[in-house]
Amino acid sequence: MTAEPAVAAAAGAWRSWLAGERRVSGHTLAAYESDLQAFLAFIARHLGYPPGLADLERLKPADFRSYLADRAAQGLARSSTARALSTLRGFFRFLDRRGLAHNAAIGALRSPRVPKSVPKALSEREALETVDAVADLSEEPWIADRDLAVLVLLYGCGLRIGEALALKRQVAPLGETLVVSGKGNKQRIVPVLPVVAEAVAVYLRACPFDPGPDGSLFVGVRGGPLNPGVVQRQMRRLRALLGLPETATPHALRHSFATHLLGGGGDLRTIQELLGHASLSTTQRYTEVDGTRLAAVHRSAHPRAGR
Repeated sequence: MTAEPAVAAAAGAWRSWLAGERRVSGHTLAAYESDLQAFLAFIARHLGYPPGLADLERLKPADFRSYLADRAAQGLARSSTARALSTLRGFFRFLDRRGLAHNAAIGALRSPRVPKSVPKALSEREALETVDAVADLSEEPWIADRDLAVLVLLYGCGLRIGEALALKRQVAPLGETLVVSGKGNKQRIVPVLPVVAEAVAVYLRACPFDPGPDGSLFVGVRGGPLNPGVVQRQMRRLRALLGLPETATPHALRHSFATHLLGGGGDLRTIQELLGHASLSTTQRYTEVDGTRLAAVHRSAHPRAGR
């Protein structure tokens, strides 16, 4: 047991609040729960007994720093620790608002510096080759059509793999726009290129399964919802076939969508809306990607670059 029943009940109430009020996605919720449980397990070891609400209230900056030091000793990434600390701040804010415990010490902690990650986009040629080649991996024609439709949708509309596989059969036939439910069930409208609509139409004409309008748009070999692992496996095969880097994943096609739009003159605000980013700062990472590409072109093409 890592905490007293009152702390466990508070953690359960916090989870319900995140899911019901904040509408946090299942994946994010699981990460938050894992972070909190790891912290409570550490505090139980640190104190020598399962903590209660009064114990959490009495924690000092030194206690929290011991927790951070323990994570560093385990070799955990700074980005993971920064997220865990953000989770704890959220949990303690919840305790404070509910009048369960107040701890000002956690506010004095600084998050670890996290190196800025730049999205790994494919070049335009690599992205197009990836989409074109995926159909060659399957001997079953309808599966080849399905895999092509999925990758065209990721690259053509900038969807996350989870967003694409969550689409229902009732969205077909695709029109000029598509309503997509993103993180936190936030909906956005994305334009649909004719080549995307046609790829999905070809797949549906060939698909031997009809799960009904409320069934999944993309299905597996037995007719159930398509597992994202299948798409990830196909991308691994494409990396070997085309000599692509390890960063060539289904999500890389979404990065490529944004980077290529930016390189073609798209403005950041529009790209932010298309990607469903809550913050413009998230979208601004793509300026660094495009800037890197432009710098490489400049170095290779400018007459004075080699001097």
